[in-house]
Amino acid sequence: MDDVDRKLLNLLQEDATQAYAALGKAVGLSAGAAHERVRKLRESGVIRRTTVEVDPAAVGGGVLAFVMVDSSAWMGDSGKCFAAIPELQEAHIIAGSASVLVKVRTGTTEQLQDVLRRLYEIEGVSGTQATVALETFFERPVSTGV
Repeated sequence: MDDVDRKLLNLLQEDATQAYAALGKAVGLSAGAAHERVRKLRESGVIRRTTVEVDPAAVGGGVLAFVMVDSSAWMGDSGKCFAAIPELQEAHIIAGSASVLVKVRTGTTEQLQDVLRRLYEIEGVSGTQATVALETFFERPVSTGV
C-alpha cells in the first residue's frame, strides 16, 4: 500500500459515493486506474465494506454508553454471545481491571438497563460498570497515515 492508496482510502472514508473519475483526479490517476486500486484494496481486505454513516439519535439510538464487563473466566471465546446483543456496536477483549469493553447504543436508559441484564446472562460475566456519554465531540475514521 502506497501514498496513493492511502489518499484513496481517506477520500472514500469522507464520501464512499464518489465517482472513480473524481477519485482519480484527486490522486492523479485515471478513473480506470483509481477503480483498479480500489478493487485491489477490497480484495486484499483493506476495505472491509462500504457503508452509510447514520445519525444514531435520528433512528432511536440517542443513548451512548461504554460498559466495562467483569468476568470470572476468560471471555475470549464469548464473541458470538456479545454479537447476539444487537444494541452492542463494538466489543473488545481488554487488559486491565475488566475483561471486555462494549459500546452500546439504545434509545432510553431503560433500554440500556435491559442490555445490562442481557450481558449478565453471558456465561462468565460477573459485573458491569456503565459510563453514559453526555455528548460526543467527534468520532474519527481510521487514520491511514497520510
